[in-house]
Amino acid sequence: MPNIKSAKKRVIISEKKTARNASAKSSLRTSVKKARLAIAGSDAGSAEALKAACIKLDKAAAKGLIHKNKAARTKSRMTKALNAANAQ
Repeated sequence: MPNIKSAKKRVIISEKKTARNASAKSSLRTSVKKARLAIAGSDAGSAEALKAACIKLDKAAAKGLIHKNKAARTKSRMTKALNAANAQ
């Protein structure tokens, strides 16, 4: 445990940020998983689930939670899967 006041403050702030980031990442993963399951199951709401997941991915990339290329790659793969499912 740090002895200096500013170092103590940094530990507290770091813990808060870690908790916030973990919560946001968990929410993002849940949204992407719901979209993938909806697409795989050919649900009626798969387009809406994809749209919600894309919004979450964009926000996470903008905040630096994930890399922008990862967000783009994930959106591309899910869109491709939705288009393939709709084509059948």
